[in-house]
Amino acid sequence: MMKKNFLLLPALILCVSAIAQNTVSLKMNPEKNKVYRFSATSDQIILQTINGNQQTIESNANSAISVKMVDLTPAFLIAEIHFDTLSVKTNTMGKTINMSSKSEGNIQSKEVADIMSYARNRLCKNPLYAKMDFTGKIIDIVNSKMISDMIMKDTSSMTVTGAIGAGIKAQMQNLVSSDNMKTMIEMFTYFLPGKEISKGESWTSTVTSNSGGLSLDIITNYHLDGISGNIASITAESNIKTSANAAPMLQGGATITYDDIKGLSKSTLAIEISTGLIVEENSKTHIAGNLGLSMPGMTMQIPMDINSDSKVVAIK
Repeated sequence: MMKKNFLLLPALILCVSAIAQNTVSLKMNPEKNKVYRFSATSDQIILQTINGNQQTIESNANSAISVKMVDLTPAFLIAEIHFDTLSVKTNTMGKTINMSSKSEGNIQSKEVADIMSYARNRLCKNPLYAKMDFTGKIIDIVNSKMISDMIMKDTSSMTVTGAIGAGIKAQMQNLVSSDNMKTMIEMFTYFLPGKEISKGESWTSTVTSNSGGLSLDIITNYHLDGISGNIASITAESNIKTSANAAPMLQGGATITYDDIKGLSKSTLAIEISTGLIVEENSKTHIAGNLGLSMPGMTMQIPMDINSDSKVVAIK
């Protein structure tokens, strides 16, 4: 009998080892005071039909971020975050606009690109201090109002006035709003269940994205596909729809509503288990719906179809 028990022991050890390899703790755990850098690219094609004429808008967005954990509590961590690059280049029917933090821009310019480049440049020069839970979700950006107020104060120097000036100010306000800053940061951080999870299990996140002026609810289901060494392989599928009571966009004197926007995104992710930080994510997204355009003397519906490919990678 004792001999049989000894024979069972190696089998039990192997069984426990196999279970351990299929279970992992996926939560934010970066090394304190170490700087981690990430970049994101997105290529987007927008098709919209205005008065029976189809227009194509091609967009390329590039952003980079630095994250450093400066303090840790049982409930959350505090991170110092820098937007290193914020650039968007659009081509609308042959007309190209480039808004980039790499340019100092000019708040007094008559060109939208110069003014928005100025806002991006200013935002990238100031660190953000964020409370983040262990799923990677941003709880609060402690100094967001101070930075937003500082940048928006500069709009008093704008020379563009009237409806166009008001539209530019609305774009700037959206860029430096706390909600948009959270959206931009969570693109690099918010993927985790924040707990121990086994291979084959799933978890869900719900966020409201405030990007580009659109307020969208995104419900994402994540699935842990596999564990290999220090890497967790994950697939995700997101359902996207217009947020309830979403505020309309204001652009150039026009009011734009988007009540019936819907979409789907599919992603593959590789997460570093020891830190909870992303190694790589690849996504494909399709969004469609109608924009409602209203301005003095005119109202219309604009069908819109968006396809995008996005990638996030850790910079070593």
